[in-house]
Amino acid sequence: MKIVFLVIIALISSSLAAKVTYNVASFGAKGDGNTDSTKAFLSAWSSACNSTKSAVIYVPTGTYLIAKAITFAGEKCQSGSITIRIYGTLVAPFDYDAIANSGDWIRFHRVSHVTISGGTLDARGGSLWSCKTSGKSCPSGATTLGIYNSKNIVISGLKSLNSQMFHILLDTCINAKLQGVSISASGSSPNTDGIHLMSSTGVTIVNSKITTGDDCISIGPGNSNLWIESVACGPGHGISIGSLGWELDEPGVQNITVTRATFRGTQNGVRIKTWARASHGFVTGAVFQHVTMVNVSNPIIIEQNYCPGNNNCPDQVSGVRVKDVVYEDIHGTSASLVAVKLDCNQGNPCSGIRLKDVNLNYVRAGKPQPAVSSCAYAQGTASGILQPTSCL
Repeated sequence: MKIVFLVIIALISSSLAAKVTYNVASFGAKGDGNTDSTKAFLSAWSSACNSTKSAVIYVPTGTYLIAKAITFAGEKCQSGSITIRIYGTLVAPFDYDAIANSGDWIRFHRVSHVTISGGTLDARGGSLWSCKTSGKSCPSGATTLGIYNSKNIVISGLKSLNSQMFHILLDTCINAKLQGVSISASGSSPNTDGIHLMSSTGVTIVNSKITTGDDCISIGPGNSNLWIESVACGPGHGISIGSLGWELDEPGVQNITVTRATFRGTQNGVRIKTWARASHGFVTGAVFQHVTMVNVSNPIIIEQNYCPGNNNCPDQVSGVRVKDVVYEDIHGTSASLVAVKLDCNQGNPCSGIRLKDVNLNYVRAGKPQPAVSSCAYAQGTASGILQPTSCL
């Protein structure tokens, strides 16, 4: 019995020793909002990365100034996993020029088995938004959190506020889960996409709320096997596949599911947008289901002549092939008469479009009225409840 007890104690001790914790305050970080803690965070990362054990980087309560662009590189990491547990807030400088030309404010590159848990990232992007909307010459701005060429990533319970540009970007990532994420920026803030995905596969986004001035989630070229569930969007431009087709040799988008999403007061609901120019790109296997629209201007829209602002539009035929797209149980209210718009092109029609149980009413002056649908070169089938009447 004594031997068994000792074995249990040894196992517990081994488990406790399996992780090592690095407190950023031990490396000089100060949560006073004024002291630049960039070096302290990099030192904590270096120690965690070089550990032969699973590591935790602990960020206590407080406000930590990250005064310049910071990169957490994982190419030489020995640790099997790193968790960044944030109880405080990370803030960017008030002067937007300090990070605006860096691409990303906080960047992870070639990392694996990294978890970012809790905390708030505040990029203080308001002054740059004002610059952009004033018509002055301004930098494009930095993405708040950019993750590149990485795999097995978890972002849980994170808040992102006032990004200069994109809030969260995943580029060339494999197996990532974003859960309980909260993203907030003014509805008039330019180019502040909530979550932007590029060339990634196996990404899951669940139970998140996104309020911003551009797409809540934008799905660029080369993405596959995405699952988006229980996302609340608004204000913003909706959840968009695209824009696609700017490049000729562009990878396609496939196997995308958006389910149980809610859109409130957004410019669009579920959207596919492609440029009207030659491209080898494609969209196939997209499913939009169990979606609620509340006062959405374009609840269901495919626009293959995408050209924001109608400036220097290519005016060619979109080469992006759109096929096998399902809209099922899409219900609620439209802020415009045309609730379903499938604007494809004659040279490359959309095919395999399926509408099932679409119930959208146009609300004008507080009174529901029948909505209409508009189709151009769209082929497919419709069944179940159909309001507005299908134009397929």
